[in-house]
Order: sequence, then structure tokens, then C-alpha cells
Amino acid sequence: MPTYKGISSEAFKHPLDRQAEETLRGLPGFDFIARKFVEFIYERPQLVYLMGNAIEVGPRQYSTIYQIFRECVRDLDIYPEPKLFVEQNPVANSYALGQEHPYIVINTGILDLLNEAEIRSVLAHELGHIKCGHTILIQMAMWAMNAASIVGELTFGIGNLVSSGLIYAFFEWRRKAELSADRAALLVTDDLNTVMSSMMKISGGSNKYAHECSLQEFIRQSENYQALDEDGLNQVYKFLMYNGAQGVMLSHPFAVERIHFLREWAVSQEYRQIKQGNYPQESDRSAVDVTQVNQNEELEQLRRQIEELQQEINQIKRD
Repeated sequence: MPTYKGISSEAFKHPLDRQAEETLRGLPGFDFIARKFVEFIYERPQLVYLMGNAIEVGPRQYSTIYQIFRECVRDLDIYPEPKLFVEQNPVANSYALGQEHPYIVINTGILDLLNEAEIRSVLAHELGHIKCGHTILIQMAMWAMNAASIVGELTFGIGNLVSSGLIYAFFEWRRKAELSADRAALLVTDDLNTVMSSMMKISGGSNKYAHECSLQEFIRQSENYQALDEDGLNQVYKFLMYNGAQGVMLSHPFAVERIHFLREWAVSQEYRQIKQGNYPQESDRSAVDVTQVNQNEELEQLRRQIEELQQEINQIKRD
């Protein structure tokens, strides 16, 4: 497998990812969300949960997966090595979160559905999110959306941000961020078909009927999906489907769209240059500047926030 020593995420970050992040950062309310995120949310509680309710992958736990994972970490030149957990969940899914202590969670549904080459693709995809600094923005988006929908202005003062377009911008950025992570998967696996087959299987694969699924047919489906844009009304439907017309805003592009973008990049001069070792080197710039506090300050803030939240809950009950 190829190794990209010192590679910067700028080498493979999709321009739509960059554009969506710039738009998100420029919207009124983003800085406020960033400050509130530091006040209220830390990655440690989720890590504690995973340590108690999932299997931490290592030399003696899922050793084959761990070896694949370590090779992916090496190939994308990520340091320090993130933690990897396997969670009991039949849904074929995975995710990466955390800034100071990033981690990846992969569901058992992925392990049962994909072969080892495709699992490598999924791990490399999630590591791509970490490499690009996506994880802190993803956590901010999750917190902002949950806070706005559950308690709104009562507790955090961000309910009005939904109507301002900030939540929409978070979703738009999250979808574009997937395109960069897909590129990381291609760089590591060095096999476009492997990345695309993992997407196909996660979309609707079956172990029982795997012999009746065709990657070429799925690629043809992707081309037909792109051809729908020839009718302007279909473009409107696509926009609405992504942005809440069916009662939910989608965090990922459709797999057929991701395949379309990845196939374009796989034949690009940019991709060839990276493969030849010509790519930007890593810098010290982080994706989001979120000042961290020390442990004592964190504990004190957490105690104070819990007390304030309890007071507000009591007030709501009295009202």
C-alpha cells in the first residue's frame, strides 16, 4: 500500500469542502457556537461511554482489524494514533469524532458486510476526517443541532440560529466533507473499485445475495442519477431531499453522487501528482481554533454548568 509521508490534508481536500467550510465560518453565529461548544461539550464523556460499552481494538482485540487500521494511520501519516472501537450495531456505519483525543467507531454491521479491503477503505475514510480536522466541526454541528432542537433559547440561546441558516450550513458542510474523506480512502486503498464497492454494499448490500450485485451496474446507476439533472425540476427535488423535505436533513451525499465525484478525481492530474509524491506537506494549522482549558478549569466549568442546567430544568417544571 502507498504511504504519504508528511502529507497535508490540503493535498486531497475537495474544493467543495473548502468552500462550504468558509461559508460556514463566515455566517453570523458560528463564533458563538464555537464558544458555547467549548463551554458545554468535551469529547471525554463519549470516550468514557465507549470504553464501557464497546470493544477497544488492539493487538489482542480484533487483531486483524487493528493491523489494517495501523497501516492506514501510517499511510496518511496521522499522529498520534487515534483510538478505534467496535460497537455492536447491525447498521453498516462508522464515524470519527474528537479533537485532542480523536477516535473512530466502526459498527459490527460493517465488519459482517465488507471484506478486508473494503474495511480498509472505510477506516481510511474515517481517518481522512481526522486528517482534515473535520471531527471538531462535526461535533460542533451535532451539539448545535441537538441544543437548538431540544432546549433552544431557554438554555443555550441558539434557537434563532436555525432560521438564520447556520444549521443548514452545518449540514451542507458535512455533506461536502465526505467528499474529502472519500479521497483519503482512495489514496490509501489505491483501488477505486474497492472504495466504490464498499459504498455500494453500505447502500444496500447483502451477504446472502452478494453474487447478484454488480458494481458496474451501480456505476451505471450513478451515471443515470447525474443525468437526472438535465431536468431542472429534478435538481429542485434533489435539493429538497437533502434539506429536510422528507422530515430530516441528510448528513451524507448519496453514494451514487460520491462515486461520481471520486471517479472524476481518480483520473485527475491532481491525483496523479499525489501518487508520484508531489503534494503539500503538513503544517501546524488546525481546522478550527478552539482554545482548550486545563483539567481543573474543565471540572469547575462542568460543575457550574450542571448546576445552571438543573436550575433551568426546575424553573421549567414550575412554569
